[in-house]
Amino acid sequence: MNTRRSFLTTLAASSASALMARDYGPNASPSLYPDPDIVALDPSFGKYIQGNTPIRRLHTGLLWAEGTAWNGSGNYLVWSDIPDNVQMRYLPEDGHVSVLRSNSNNSNGNTFDAHGRQLSCEHGTRRVVRYELDGKVTVLADKFEGKPLNAPNDLVVHPDGGVWFTDPGYGSLGDYEGNKGTLELKEAVYRIDPSGKIEKVCDDADKPNGLCFSPDYQKFYLVDTGKPGNILVYDVADGKKLGKAKEFVKMKAGWVKVPSGAIFRSDKLSGIAAPPINAGGSDGIRCDVDGNVWSTAGWGGDGYNGVHVFNPEGLIIGQIKLPETGANLCFGGPKRNRLFIAASQSLYSVYVNTSGAHWC
Repeated sequence: MNTRRSFLTTLAASSASALMARDYGPNASPSLYPDPDIVALDPSFGKYIQGNTPIRRLHTGLLWAEGTAWNGSGNYLVWSDIPDNVQMRYLPEDGHVSVLRSNSNNSNGNTFDAHGRQLSCEHGTRRVVRYELDGKVTVLADKFEGKPLNAPNDLVVHPDGGVWFTDPGYGSLGDYEGNKGTLELKEAVYRIDPSGKIEKVCDDADKPNGLCFSPDYQKFYLVDTGKPGNILVYDVADGKKLGKAKEFVKMKAGWVKVPSGAIFRSDKLSGIAAPPINAGGSDGIRCDVDGNVWSTAGWGGDGYNGVHVFNPEGLIIGQIKLPETGANLCFGGPKRNRLFIAASQSLYSVYVNTSGAHWC
């Protein structure tokens, strides 16, 4: 009973704090500690909250921010602004933001491999590329079984050197985030072997999007931004194949359960009336060292948008509320304890009391 009472108290306090719109501009007043928009929906999330850190908006003025990736050797963050056709870079030592690459072929997801080389998914050219250390560009994939890819979206690198990427085709639906064209392949997830061979690993999601591995690489998580609006989980065999898909969590608004046993509407996560049922969804995901899944959340309104955090059993334990739709995220910084979030027109960050399971 005490657990439920404290849970409801948290919701009430969060709701009250949200009545005043938060200013994220350059002249905003300092945030209260603990930051009221970092919410423990279950007591188990408390240990992951760094109590004396704020949510910061690092940059704004973009059209659609995506593809956050941290470069450890260079100590910088790279991310994409898809419609503006650029890749951006953030330098933490002085907060400097600049264009890293213009004419990025409407790149979306980015990551780095074990050699520090950047890999990107390009909507405009329907390919996955690698930027070599000498500046040259290597095309890793642009076709499967002789047909052009739809529009690669997001990607991760396995320790065996394999590159896993999703190909839902959003970048080929129109000219805003790529080039309008026909989709000739079933939307799927692929693996690029170090030898260069491309294999399809699954095609059971309606719109495969964000992806990540568990800390031990024995589980694979996949966001379906199609009709199901959920996150799937698979067992990984030999680092190359997947078992049968299971629903890890449904991201669309509905009734959700937290570990303490409380059940409530996910469209009122922080006690704020927001989206109708079936609104909202995920996009980008990453695991921390404890196996929790940190997922962006968006298209759901105030109290839903931002980041949702799920424990390994798929129960929601916390959230980071943002005023914009969350699109992608990654852990960065020298200790991998700084969460970077690409959300609509802006880039946000917050320090957390855990570390990312992997560098990108």
